[in-house]
Amino acid sequence: MSGAIHPADLAHCRQAIRSGSLSFHTASRVLPASIRDPALALYAFCRLVDDEVDEGRDKAAAVLALSERLDRVYAMAPRDAPEDRAFCAIVAQHRMPRALPEALLEGLAWDAAERRYDDFSGLCAYSARVASAVGAMMCVLMGVRDRHALARACDLGVAMQLTNIARDVGEDAAAGRLYLPLDWMEEAGLSAEAFLADPRASPELRVLVARLLAEARRLYLRAQSGVPRLPPGARVGIYAARFIYAAIGGALRRQGFDPITARASTGRLRKAALLGKSAGYAAGSFVMPQPATLYAPPLAETAFLVDAVAERDGTAPFWGAGRAGSVLRALAELRSRDPVAGQEGRRA
Repeated sequence: MSGAIHPADLAHCRQAIRSGSLSFHTASRVLPASIRDPALALYAFCRLVDDEVDEGRDKAAAVLALSERLDRVYAMAPRDAPEDRAFCAIVAQHRMPRALPEALLEGLAWDAAERRYDDFSGLCAYSARVASAVGAMMCVLMGVRDRHALARACDLGVAMQLTNIARDVGEDAAAGRLYLPLDWMEEAGLSAEAFLADPRASPELRVLVARLLAEARRLYLRAQSGVPRLPPGARVGIYAARFIYAAIGGALRRQGFDPITARASTGRLRKAALLGKSAGYAAGSFVMPQPATLYAPPLAETAFLVDAVAERDGTAPFWGAGRAGSVLRALAELRSRDPVAGQEGRRA
């Protein structure tokens, strides 16, 4: 299969992102077409993968089916669906390391198994899979295999996911989901089960949300130092993603760190202002000195993603190498939680 995305498939992916992810759609508009089009195809496939698991009645079967669809993509014989064909095209054109989409699949299997996270490191490991893996795939689309740039892209993915988790605490609790680190909750005197039974914006919860956003802010600042390592035409779009997602945290701060009463968001005018800010930062990136944070080692939880992409002695790792063992272990955990085929998932 050639690396060209069929125009009809691309149009389908563009519409899927326009209706499903306004923040990314806004940021993508300022990317050059050579990056924007494969990025839209990538995000559409990732969105499809997420929806298949999240909305499926049998989540274990959904993850297994997606694993088989990934097999077909890497065999260059995709399922006859626009997202699969488009993703297969970018895999072929950009030699996308299989370890990256498999990491995403592993994270979704953790989701389907209703895994909770004992500590912040566990939450970062989850965020690495469902968010940083996408950031690493974006680097591949840009032709970036520099280790430092990859580490900062993975920082951005974790920061964005932490922001999403902080914003969605109330919605997740209503669906029986909990992502806050359990040791943080214990330190704050919050019972996980009591909170899920009666989610309230208590002072203790607000402290945890503020703490989560503080960790996200630290990673946004680290991530920002890597943007000048990206192709010039991509910098405005990546700065925009960084500032727009961080602004969700700002809106949550203005709500008093209350994720229960209302869903924090950024309006169209605010997004437009942040696009202007992003353009200014991108223009300045040509003369900015490189901050020391650029050279910080990757988070321990994202290092495997950096290793999957980064050049070694001028040679990129084998693109077809995957992480099937990890995905199979995640599937085994999922099956052990819901062993009856066809049984409705606990969060369906």
